[in-house]
Amino acid sequence: MNYNFFTNKKTATPQNQPIPGREKEMIQGRSGGYMFDVGIWKMLRRCLLVGTAQSTYYVGKQELTEDFVKVVKQVVAENPEKVAEEILYASDGRAINNSAPILALVLLSMGETPEAKTAFMEIFPQVVRTGSHFYEWLNYTKSLRGFGKVIREVGKNWLSREDVKGLAYQLLKYQQRQGFTNRDILRLFHVKPPTENHRQLFEWVVKGWEELPADIPSEALAQIWWYEWLKRNPNETHTAISQGKLTHEMAAPVGKMDQQAWNLLFQEMPIGAMLRNLGSLTEIGVLRADEKANLDRVKAVLNNQEHLRKGRIHPIDVLKALKTYKSGGSLGKSKKTWQPVSRIVDILEKAVELSFEVVEPTGKVFMHAVDISGSMGSWVADMGLTCCEIATTMSLVTAKAEKNYAIRGFSTQFIDLEITAKDSFSSAVQKASNKNFGGTDASVAYDWMIQNKFKADVVCFWTDSESWAGNKHPSQALKEYRKKINPHVKAVYVTLTPYRITLVDPQDPLSWDLAGFDPSIPRIIQMLATDDF
Repeated sequence: MNYNFFTNKKTATPQNQPIPGREKEMIQGRSGGYMFDVGIWKMLRRCLLVGTAQSTYYVGKQELTEDFVKVVKQVVAENPEKVAEEILYASDGRAINNSAPILALVLLSMGETPEAKTAFMEIFPQVVRTGSHFYEWLNYTKSLRGFGKVIREVGKNWLSREDVKGLAYQLLKYQQRQGFTNRDILRLFHVKPPTENHRQLFEWVVKGWEELPADIPSEALAQIWWYEWLKRNPNETHTAISQGKLTHEMAAPVGKMDQQAWNLLFQEMPIGAMLRNLGSLTEIGVLRADEKANLDRVKAVLNNQEHLRKGRIHPIDVLKALKTYKSGGSLGKSKKTWQPVSRIVDILEKAVELSFEVVEPTGKVFMHAVDISGSMGSWVADMGLTCCEIATTMSLVTAKAEKNYAIRGFSTQFIDLEITAKDSFSSAVQKASNKNFGGTDASVAYDWMIQNKFKADVVCFWTDSESWAGNKHPSQALKEYRKKINPHVKAVYVTLTPYRITLVDPQDPLSWDLAGFDPSIPRIIQMLATDDF
């Protein structure tokens, strides 16, 4: 008997302890494990992309959001221009929704320096694009800071924009939200109409039209004229929709809606509205297996990558629509039920793939390690999807773009999920979603690849990064894998929660930390694989 076990140099450290000599670089996660500190800027991006308005397995939304606010205030004090860039990056179709960027925008406006105020004013119209965004921003502003000079200036500018037709569209479509009405915001910002069209628009907002003008006042106010005409002639809904180009938000509250009315709306329906209303349109009978022309339109809109990008349709929105539509109404907030049309399911499957950015196959060998531990069964925001389901989808998108890959799941084991590129997203999600169990040990992926001599060029982890259950850190297991199997392997860790931890050793030039559900992540992984980054 001797003490070699204690005196010999150790190459591994249990994950519930920091790596000796690296203590200052590591922090303890909420699971009890020690991970590297990702820093405030990467945490900012995670919070913007993923959001903090939904509790995770380990922490409640109140604490998550308090951490988010604290980080935003820190980075605004340090570099407000860079904060503005991050907000714009997330707001441009990369965040799961625009709420986190809008909250950060309000916090940017609270910065004490002139640079912070200037940065806020410059990006405001690019972040607050719709009436819904404007009301949400207004609500956060009222709660957090009040209405000072800078706030009144951007509000006035937004309401007196040169594009009166676009403004009229927003004020008609979103007449009230978040406890405010259009009348409230005009009175709050004391907007002086810069043109006659603005004057007539604001007059309609404040007073309405007691009498309908005989003729449409101008092209800018045409939709409002048809909306008022429909209020007085609800039986003429078809005419108002076809000639007035009214959206369903405008027509439905005042018109008499039937199948033909919805069919007319469908012909001009924007991509976001179409995605949200596929179930309703099926229940009504606008979308049926024998309505080829309408199904062709769904395909033309949803299977067009440019339309998806211009509409800022996030892949997770498409995945949510697919899951909800296939359920026939048993999932989601809708009280309607429908019999799913198989071709629409196929179109949505393709739309999920198209909504991510990929390039040509790299020819590299990929190992996708999907976190299937218990914590990955938690829901993401109001998406109706779990972290594991989204992680599985993102790994499958990358796999579909490549020829050489494996997709396995890790908790304290590393199991074959039996997912291949031939799987639909629905079948892949189903294979992974019912296997959330046990603790989290990301190092088991490397152990398995060492034991099986699996020579990967790139290992992609899709995880919440809360790895705590192993007897060695993932970064130590990676070093062992490089020593025994492939010294040039690259590791990419995609973190799907807004935590300030990472499994990436900051001293490792061949490991990268990516954040959230950014549609560009599959493309970035391919670029990293080919040294084209």
